[in-house]
Amino acid sequence: MTRRDFLATAAAPLLAAPAPPPNIVFILCDDLGFGDLGCYGSKIRTPNLDRLAREGVRFTNFCSADPVCSPSRAALLTGRYPTRVGVPRVLMPPDQGGLNIDETTLADMLKARDYKTMCIGKWHLGRPAAYLPTSRGFDEYFGIPYSNDMNPRVLMHNSEVIEETADLESLTARYTEQAAKFITASKGSRFFLYMPHTFPHIPLAASVRFRGKSAEGLYGDVVEEIDWSVGEVLRTIRQQGLDGNTLIMFSSDNGPWYQGSPGKLRGRKNTTYEGGVREPFIARWTGRIPPGRVVDGLASMMDVVPTVAKLCGSALPSKPLDGIDIWPLLDGEKASIERDPLLYFDNWDLQCARWMNWKLHVARHNTGAYMPAPPAGRRSYPLPKPELYNLATDADESYDVAPENPQIVARMLAKIAEMLKTFPEPVQKAWAEQQERRVNPATPIGAYPQPVPPK
Repeated sequence: MTRRDFLATAAAPLLAAPAPPPNIVFILCDDLGFGDLGCYGSKIRTPNLDRLAREGVRFTNFCSADPVCSPSRAALLTGRYPTRVGVPRVLMPPDQGGLNIDETTLADMLKARDYKTMCIGKWHLGRPAAYLPTSRGFDEYFGIPYSNDMNPRVLMHNSEVIEETADLESLTARYTEQAAKFITASKGSRFFLYMPHTFPHIPLAASVRFRGKSAEGLYGDVVEEIDWSVGEVLRTIRQQGLDGNTLIMFSSDNGPWYQGSPGKLRGRKNTTYEGGVREPFIARWTGRIPPGRVVDGLASMMDVVPTVAKLCGSALPSKPLDGIDIWPLLDGEKASIERDPLLYFDNWDLQCARWMNWKLHVARHNTGAYMPAPPAGRRSYPLPKPELYNLATDADESYDVAPENPQIVARMLAKIAEMLKTFPEPVQKAWAEQQERRVNPATPIGAYPQPVPPK
């Protein structure tokens, strides 16, 4: 055996050895649209996020678990549907509850593996002390406990209020400063940074450095400042020599609200069309995730918990997860992963399901996304007939192809019924009541048959 052969043989076990558990950084925006980043087609300048995508992987079919704030965040941190974990709707400051106390969060899991953990930004999973981040697995918290349009708009450090009215213009910069301090202080151990930004949820605000600088108005200013913040986090990681052992992920909780762009997708925040639930998702782990890739396979916010758990050697929660391990998509081993349909609810009411590139709508609520509820209240009603969309060819859900695909409709309806049997009683009750509601035959359909191309 030559010296070269000997060295190659000796090095083989090292090359084949699994990577040590990485640091985890998850940066989450609030109400950022699918089409709001440069790498997703926006005119807003996002050079740092665009570079992150070039150095890592960008997903085109990454979906939140709900089109509004609190439920989406509950699903991200538990890997379970929000209707399973006690957060079927947006939480308000007077609410005395939050994410069910008996749920295990991603921070709980990583803290058990001796990770240092910090949450910086918007929490929105419960305001009482027992529901705050410092009671849910995070060593430290700095941020606003709910949305910035809710009052009182307090800024907190751990469980203490440090500002009765948070200054929105300085908020992104202050979040960024806290993130840099945490990363620097934690470089000697593994750490988990969860950084849910307050913006671009309205009311919008940007610092003097960014205000008026974007060609896309104040909304563009806010997004460009978030991009700067991402760049500062990346710079700190690089300066501390942590690029090779840090998994960085970036996404948004749901689609855009009054401003922002869902790209070519139909719908916005508060709707279960793709524009309300499909989000940007970028991930980078230098040396482990091949750079410059675009993944079209379906993935969910609920997949973060099982994926990170596997990478970090964490024990899974005792309760069954709804997410799956998507590391094979991240590292390029697979282009897609077969999975159960993703279900989408309006409060407790099921509205639609997505199975790979098929989207089946079975109900719709009785108000527009930005209209007041009718006198009898907001409710979901079954559609006269389920509507099926092929998202591979019809991303904006314009053409109902249910008549041409009765087997797909039947298969998805059967799977929905099977899955709902495992959900809490309020979901099953709402489903039964929804089936009993009389459908107005004049209910407008959400799509038209796809036109037949001329011969």
